Amino acid sequence: MSVERPNQVREDEPLSRYTTVGTGGPAGFFARCGSQGALQEALAWAAGEGIEVRVLGSGSNLLVADSGVDGLVVKLDRDLAKIEVDGLEMLCGGGARLPSVAAAAAKAGLSGLEFGVSIPGSVGGAVRMNANAYGGELARTLLWAEVVDRSGVNRRSPEEFDFTYRHSNLGPGEIVASARFRLEAADPEQVRLALADLRARRKEAQPWGVRTFGSTFKNPSDERAGGRSAGQLLDAAGCRDLRVGSAGFSEKHANFIVNHGDATTAEVVEVMAEGKRRVRAEFGVELEAEVQVFGPVEFPDDWKGEGP
Repeated sequence: MSVERPNQVREDEPLSRYTTVGTGGPAGFFARCGSQGALQEALAWAAGEGIEVRVLGSGSNLLVADSGVDGLVVKLDRDLAKIEVDGLEMLCGGGARLPSVAAAAAKAGLSGLEFGVSIPGSVGGAVRMNANAYGGELARTLLWAEVVDRSGVNRRSPEEFDFTYRHSNLGPGEIVASARFRLEAADPEQVRLALADLRARRKEAQPWGVRTFGSTFKNPSDERAGGRSAGQLLDAAGCRDLRVGSAGFSEKHANFIVNHGDATTAEVVEVMAEGKRRVRAEFGVELEAEVQVFGPVEFPDDWKGEGP
């Protein structure tokens, strides 16, 4: 049964302003939800209208179709982006940014989430993708996460997410509203120094201060890769600074795509497809993209049906 549209739901919100690469069209409907009640209200309305729901985190690995996306796009803020320290544990809203969580943990003398300072994403997105970097992995510290969908709220343990490398079993329309982490006591100064080191390493190795999204392709497990990362394979295949229009692989790190001006999502996809093709031709390795897609983003026919 249809219900009245909540006040927080508005139409035709441009999404390019919410993604770090800065491409794509508007959302048919968009809602900022600052509480679990507001989130459930928006989801109930969407269910009554029979429209699809997507959640927008930090937009750091997101491609939005140039024509935009139908349905409801939800962004978590206020109470659903809070960070609270409780002894050796932290309770974080799904919309909290990982670098902020890592900094709060360091200030409290807690260790285990230092790697988050290098990931420009949200807690909810990190749970969905089992975020990891520099030897750290979210699944190791997660106690539970509360997941909201159209049927209500349920609390899940790490085992219930079936975590693997950069993957969980969270489905479309399932939104991580909050997560609780168990960390270890540590010297605040030592944790602070660890964060400073990770920030410096990221700034030295990855593009900084430009419009880009997190690493484009997953590091392959294929033996033909010879242990090389996706960025190393792309570099060896001559993709560093490969450009299509205003989109191109970064000169600093070949597994990051940069928007040099007014790039479109279609141009970003062309860059990705050419990089994937060159690595396949040079090494026989099929790179798998790890970007999330909103809307009808068209990928080449030779993408082998794997999706983005």
